[in-house]
Amino acid sequence: MWKRKKATEEKTPLEVMDLSIHDVRKAVHKYAERKPNEVPLSVIINQDLTIDYDLLSPYIAGIPKKTYYMSKETYELFEEEDYELAKEMDMVQQAVDLYIQQTGDSPIIDMDPYKRISYYKLERLHLLTHRPEREFYLTNEEFMITYQKPK
Repeated sequence: MWKRKKATEEKTPLEVMDLSIHDVRKAVHKYAERKPNEVPLSVIINQDLTIDYDLLSPYIAGIPKKTYYMSKETYELFEEEDYELAKEMDMVQQAVDLYIQQTGDSPIIDMDPYKRISYYKLERLHLLTHRPEREFYLTNEEFMITYQKPK
């Protein structure tokens, strides 16, 4: 006869291991491929942009020793030293999305061949909490941003 697990039973804690960002990225991709369509990938991202390894546990051997962060807006993974970049990407991507919703136009610097994001345009509509020190660029993929200058 089948027995149900009691709600009070605790799961075995995941082992802390030496896992690379590549290992985490592979697990995230496997999770994304197998999750139901109605479940957003963002469910694996905690409020502080860390990753919920319990949800990834079927696809990864444990919890990485290093802390990795994931952008809720672009789903890009970052190492610990790039935490501020992950936060800024989320802030700027949200501002870009709102700008496009409100104006129907892209918030890029006029005539810029690299499609650099215009912080001035975003600030004019009060869409940024602060001006990032780095440049962001609009990609050709669904109005997503990147911090890497196009070639």
